[in-house]
Amino acid sequence: MNDTPSRLLFVDDEANILSALKRLFRPLGYVIYTAESGEEGLEVLAREPIDLVVSDMRMPAMSGAEFLEKVRQRWPDAVRILLTGYADVASTIAAINRGEIYRYISKPWDDHDVVLVVRQALERKFLEQEKRRLEELTRRQNEELKDLNAHLEEKVKARTEELRQALTSLEKAHEQLKKGYLTSIQVFANLMEMREGAMAGHARRVAETAHMLARKMGFTPAEAQDVMVAGLLHDIGKIGLPDYLIGKPFPTLTHEERTAVAKHPAKGSAALMALEQLKGAAKIIRGHHERYDGLGFPEGQSGLAIPLGARILALANDYDNLLSGYLTARTMNKREALDFIIEARGKRYDPTVVDAFVEAVGKQVEAAQVVAEATFTSNHLRPGMVLTRDVASRDGLLLLAKGHVLEDSLIEQLCSFEKADGKTLVVHVRADSVGR
Repeated sequence: MNDTPSRLLFVDDEANILSALKRLFRPLGYVIYTAESGEEGLEVLAREPIDLVVSDMRMPAMSGAEFLEKVRQRWPDAVRILLTGYADVASTIAAINRGEIYRYISKPWDDHDVVLVVRQALERKFLEQEKRRLEELTRRQNEELKDLNAHLEEKVKARTEELRQALTSLEKAHEQLKKGYLTSIQVFANLMEMREGAMAGHARRVAETAHMLARKMGFTPAEAQDVMVAGLLHDIGKIGLPDYLIGKPFPTLTHEERTAVAKHPAKGSAALMALEQLKGAAKIIRGHHERYDGLGFPEGQSGLAIPLGARILALANDYDNLLSGYLTARTMNKREALDFIIEARGKRYDPTVVDAFVEAVGKQVEAAQVVAEATFTSNHLRPGMVLTRDVASRDGLLLLAKGHVLEDSLIEQLCSFEKADGKTLVVHVRADSVGR
């Protein structure tokens, strides 16, 4: 959030009301301005960059509704809150509609409630500003990518078009996620992903698996969304950890390192609890490292005392960590990971969650053929090799999908992207395709 103190303007024709508001908010670090009429308030707004306006409804000459409507027309980014001391529902509704008011507060007010409403309003304002900033950054980066593509050799243009179409599809899907308050959630998740390196995409995969299990187990759409959001943000508490701990396999951690990592569920939960819409997800995040047998952390809860959403997220998180080698310091294939989870039924995991997971993915895993892999950097790739895993950038951007048969043009494209990105790509291919 912005480090500059927020600027608040209080408008009321009663001096004692303005004094009470100043006494309440000044110790909280805000810059306070006051005005005793709507006209005076407009003058303050004309010369000062005000973040939030609180106006009384009933004032002489210009009512609070009229004043806030003028504020909306001239300074739409200023958050508007109506302070009303009389029960005129029709006037209050009209004021809200005309001035697009964020909230209204009845007099006499509760100090705690007023402070909380103002804090939430400012948080929302700054999150929307950050959303616009990130969207503009994305737009500029897309323009730079287009300029880079324009200078690639002619023989890679066809594949570049394929990549562009894939990026367009991803952008459309991402736009759906950004609706409503999910915009801020995706921002948080993306910030964490920037530090995860090889673990990029982990939060998205965990969220998808957890959401699927929640729906399968009869969660309502709202409850399932809380589980999905918790999946996206389950590692948000790791932001304060040193870089070398991010993605380091858990079994290889020292006692001190494990102690530091074990604090992240509680830290992540505490960071999100202040946001009303994230309270459900925050509770799930706090419990996602608890174990069914009571041997987890941070509180050692067991059985049904652990929220069901947290029990689902625990399994989804561990499954992805088993496939990446974070949980056991050895990368498992899907069959091995499924066997691990079944073996831990009733110990690490809730039996009902394990049964739902096995029913959902067991047949798919049984049918999957384990393929021996070989690992290469892009400059050692050869035509005819078959990808066994998706090839993604360090930011989780899909470059080539699993199953692609490499050609000269694809290999050259990967080398060009690697040179532009400045980071070596590691590519996994079928071992039996190496000699083709």
